[in-house]
Amino acid sequence: MADVSTVVSIISAAGALGTASMGLVDALKVFWGGPSRFGFGYIKNAVEPFSPEIADGPEALQQKDIIETLRANWINGVAAADQKAKARALIHLRLTQGDATQLAKLTGVKPEVLGSAAAKASTGEQVKPEELAVIAQFDAVLSAVLDEAYERADQLYRNAAKALSVVIAVVLALIAEKYFINGVDWWQALLVGLIAAPLAPVSKDLVTALQNAVAAVRAVKA
Repeated sequence: MADVSTVVSIISAAGALGTASMGLVDALKVFWGGPSRFGFGYIKNAVEPFSPEIADGPEALQQKDIIETLRANWINGVAAADQKAKARALIHLRLTQGDATQLAKLTGVKPEVLGSAAAKASTGEQVKPEELAVIAQFDAVLSAVLDEAYERADQLYRNAAKALSVVIAVVLALIAEKYFINGVDWWQALLVGLIAAPLAPVSKDLVTALQNAVAAVRAVKA
């Protein structure tokens, strides 16, 4: 029968390995964003139709400028709500640069009304209630598109980062088994590496729960 202190040591060591692996994944961000780039493709694909290519001069807000701004925010881990707000603001700027007709088709609103509202917004003119309703409908559709894109991007990033941390933990465990530890088979090291990352966030709670369970059982037995 395994001693509880041995089991606790295994869980703690595996958790520490998982924490270290996650730290290494985070450190990879220094290489052109590293794993932070995972998921941004969803955002790029969602925003591109709302920022068609234009050639109105150097002062125009180009599609590449919007994409690079959003990419920088994504890599730097800006709050999701702020990223979405920035995306909406940049797309709204494009409404005043002749894109109202094309963007209206994406959201199912009247092109002439959206174009009129955008023109008035750029000059500070009074906007009619009908135009306000069209802008609100446009914003609702745009927000839904951005919400889906950012949620899917975040899910892909989190899953990819976890998978990468598992790979790193496995590699470190196998290196330890090969060069530093005697009497441990490679499959045991592989197993430790596989469970290290998932175990890291709960290792302390698991150790405490195990110790409390042992103490409770011993108390009943006594």
